Amino acid sequence: CFLLPSTHQLPNRLPTTTTRLHLSEETPRRRRSTSDRPRRPPPNRSSSSRQRNASEIRRAPHQFDHTKAEARPFLDDPAAFVKQQSANEDAPPYVFSGDENNSEKATLIPEGSHFISMSLDDVFPNLDFSQKFCSGKEFRQVLRNSMREDVFDSTPTYAGMSEKVRKMLLLPDSSVQGSWNCRQYQGAAAIDADEAIDSDDENENDDDRRPKLRMRKLTKVLKENLGEKAPTGDQFMETIGNLCGSKPTTHWIDIVGVLDRRVPHSWHQDTGRSPGGDTFTVLLGFPKEDNYDGVGVFSHAVHLKYERVAPEDHPQNEPVVYPGLTVDDMYIVKPRFAKGSEIIMFRDIDAIHSSPDVAYRASVMRFM
Repeated sequence: CFLLPSTHQLPNRLPTTTTRLHLSEETPRRRRSTSDRPRRPPPNRSSSSRQRNASEIRRAPHQFDHTKAEARPFLDDPAAFVKQQSANEDAPPYVFSGDENNSEKATLIPEGSHFISMSLDDVFPNLDFSQKFCSGKEFRQVLRNSMREDVFDSTPTYAGMSEKVRKMLLLPDSSVQGSWNCRQYQGAAAIDADEAIDSDDENENDDDRRPKLRMRKLTKVLKENLGEKAPTGDQFMETIGNLCGSKPTTHWIDIVGVLDRRVPHSWHQDTGRSPGGDTFTVLLGFPKEDNYDGVGVFSHAVHLKYERVAPEDHPQNEPVVYPGLTVDDMYIVKPRFAKGSEIIMFRDIDAIHSSPDVAYRASVMRFM
């Protein structure tokens, strides 16, 4: 066998990693004199002082000089909060500084034209759609879930994801996005409702000669709850999407947002454009409770006096943001959701908008 030299017999070179570990764990080190070692101040053993320091110092990195309560203002009863809020539908129009000076070049927005409310009965008559939608929580849940699943499963962005990831992304508190345009899916939107329904999966081969529906789960939900005269899922998506006007982007998103807490308004426009002057953003609200009549479902908005169009060099389909803009409450409109007003429409050049300061909803779907 071989005997290793003792520590003091090692060559005069840097130790290997093994040697460093050995020396650090086993070999005594020369202790520095207490005179040349900095001393820590003695800890304050007072419990009251510890509590005071904790309340003054313990902050999340993003909280800066705000207290925890101010930075995370959770609400014990969001429903009670929003039910005290007024829709303020008669709010005066807001004027940005400088707009009045350029009034000759600016386009005045007709009074009362900023937002248009519609019902599902207006869009899909003779089905008692509004009543069943507003009074049936289970119907709203299966309707929303089927829309989300159909869009998710037919959107290339989500293709190839595992079932575990799919379930996670489809959790009801997450947002899902895609396109409301179903015509690209083998022309299914033009097919008659009674002939377009796909049968069970085991009979799928029999339907190969028939163009397939994109929104098959949604079609089944609509037929089961509204009867055989109900639109197919594709027709439902296309009909609401067509409310967007002549030059839509066809983008669709199911937005949940921040719930159970109050958040500051973040004013913006989605694009700052309305191609052709008749292109709208359309919102379909999903309330949190049956027969709801109140605010907190739709985005909050500020009606403008003059059209506000994004600069020509602003990127297409990019939001126009107004960081730091503070708007007096007298100008803030909180659109009301109620039976007969399940849908609202507006041109993006007529208003700035924001998530509600307190959202009280299952979600809101945006068609553009």
